[in-house]
Amino acid sequence: MASAIGIPGLILILIIALIVFGPKKLPEIGKATGQTLREFKKSARDLTNEDSEEQKTLDQSKEKGK
Repeated sequence: MASAIGIPGLILILIIALIVFGPKKLPEIGKATGQTLREFKKSARDLTNEDSEEQKTLDQSKEKGK
């Protein structure tokens, strides 16, 4: 998604964010955004791992039933 925006688009977004939020608030917003993305990725990874474990359990049950 970010690759579709391009460098000029990112620079424009940063300039607008700087104008809207100001230089003091921008680092706080960046930190909060980073933490949110990190938590989202962790949750998605955990769900994927749980799904994989359930699939392994089902596969083992099928093999025992044969």
